Amino acid sequence: MKDNKSNGGQKTLIKKTTLQQHIIEIVSDSGEGAQKTGQSMGLISAKMGNGVWTVEIIPAEIQPPARSKAGASGIRIRIGSKKVTNMGDEADLVVAMNEQVLYGRIDQQAFREGTIILLDNKWANHEVKTIQVEYAESLKDLKSRGYEIIEIPIEQESMKHIADPRKGKNMWVFGMLCFIYSRDMEKAEAQIKHVFRKKKQDVVDVNLKLLRAGFDWAESNLHFQFDIPVMQTQEEFVVMNGNEAVSLGTISAGIELCAMYPITPATSASHHLAECFQNAGGLIHQAEDEIAAIGFAIGASYAGKTAITITSGPGMALKTEFIGFAVMAEVPLVIVNVQRGGPSTGLPTKVEQGDLLYSVFGQPGDTPKIVLAAATIEECFHFVILARRLAEAFRMPVILLTDANLATGVQPFPRPKIDTEWFASPIDQSPWKEGTPAFDWDEETGLSRRPIPGQKGGMYTLTGLAHDQWSHVAYEASINQIGCDRRSRKLASFLQSLKPPEVHGEPEGDILVVGWGSTLGAIEEAVDMIREKGGRVSSLHLRFLSPLEPGLKDIFKRFKKIITVEINYSDNANDPMITRENRRLSQLAFYLRAQTLIEVDCFSNVHGQPLRPGAIVAMLEKELTLVNGDELVPA
Repeated sequence: MKDNKSNGGQKTLIKKTTLQQHIIEIVSDSGEGAQKTGQSMGLISAKMGNGVWTVEIIPAEIQPPARSKAGASGIRIRIGSKKVTNMGDEADLVVAMNEQVLYGRIDQQAFREGTIILLDNKWANHEVKTIQVEYAESLKDLKSRGYEIIEIPIEQESMKHIADPRKGKNMWVFGMLCFIYSRDMEKAEAQIKHVFRKKKQDVVDVNLKLLRAGFDWAESNLHFQFDIPVMQTQEEFVVMNGNEAVSLGTISAGIELCAMYPITPATSASHHLAECFQNAGGLIHQAEDEIAAIGFAIGASYAGKTAITITSGPGMALKTEFIGFAVMAEVPLVIVNVQRGGPSTGLPTKVEQGDLLYSVFGQPGDTPKIVLAAATIEECFHFVILARRLAEAFRMPVILLTDANLATGVQPFPRPKIDTEWFASPIDQSPWKEGTPAFDWDEETGLSRRPIPGQKGGMYTLTGLAHDQWSHVAYEASINQIGCDRRSRKLASFLQSLKPPEVHGEPEGDILVVGWGSTLGAIEEAVDMIREKGGRVSSLHLRFLSPLEPGLKDIFKRFKKIITVEINYSDNANDPMITRENRRLSQLAFYLRAQTLIEVDCFSNVHGQPLRPGAIVAMLEKELTLVNGDELVPA
């Protein structure tokens, strides 16, 4: 406990509570800077040594109506004293710029009874009478739901330092949160200087004043404060989001060209590359459309320097024909697909894992390619490097799947130690051995050395038509069969280098949860919670999806039930018209059934939100009851 002074000059006791973790949300209308506040909060917390995970809350419309449920914009920050791997369940504390945006989050079950809501009180005396009424009615309703409402003068206090509060109240909120969570103000000030480093000094100065004003107001007026102990480690960490990690992975892989067309939620990767790629000898090419982008990348790769193209679901659809061309022509290429909600334009700002089957099977004809999925922000960095090496070694496109959750989430991870094996080898311009065909397929592995344009004796015609090993167009049945055999054999060769995935938990039990991509943290946290209650549940997470990792059938046989957990569509088994025979399964479940011939069930949704541990726990408790006929004893 410590004393502070309220506005009336009387001392108020501040209760400081030590916590192991807390979940914060900042929600507002679009354009009020909530994301910038949350990103800054997450970054300085990570730099202090806390575990952090952030999730942006972005409305589907570019400029939704102000003060509307559909227009809720903001960010969630989960801060812990240990490593944090997902966004968690209900929020503990919320800062809201108006009361209406809260209802968008309530619909997402983002709050719990007892959640503290710090609400801007400017609407209580608004010049428009209907807004006053809305505010009063909402206040009453929010309190009836069990939330702890604290009205605060965000805009009023911000206007003491800036004429237009929309351009600064987010930094006032940042200062207030720094007090509430005992954040390092030197790091907060350094973060503001970094955020506004390209602005004039007076802009930097006013934002620093707002930061300090928010902190001072909170210290004088709030009766509570939290402390979340930091992790004790000597290891150096870096802090970034998934798109930044993809960008830095591109540079670290020795890739010198990124060709892309802007598309949510992948665009910020190109923004980050545009800031630093030139310093590393790279070129960022913004093409006129998605088709031109992959065509440009294939041309660069054919010339000897493997390129990367970064996109999302609709962009992948447009790249379909060129992906097939790269497979047929055996041109190395790295494709990053930052998945979002679909189909069609779908949910541009929301997360989904709907592109798995498309990535593996979605091109006309047989198009074997390597498909891998990052499960963490750290893997977004390392997997780009891996993808480039695999593309060149196996002379084929490699698709790396991330998603909106990873793309915008911020997390600390150990600073990568540069390894010379990351870098691309120099282009081989030694003379091509006379009599060696352009596709000198090894009968056992399907692999072949790649001639480079300009290499003496290595000239050949590149074609997307069926061709023989000399790249001569050929339609004979036997030649087409050999070409398909050899291209497929490369996947079988690659599979020989993979190890079976590790099981999280015991190697046998009642239920095995199988996941892929950004669901890793939520799945493992849920599995650990069930195991603490005595449930015999384990999980495994797949990174390689084409080819699938080996040994799955043997692992599956050691469990009574296999359930995939994914963020894509599946029919609810209890819905009207749905039977055991016609039920549509989630994508990984469908794929695993086909590959292992083992019964695989699924748990999935398309809410456009990252999966929460609590939802997975509830599902597993029901499934364990069905499997064993008895309920778990609460921990």
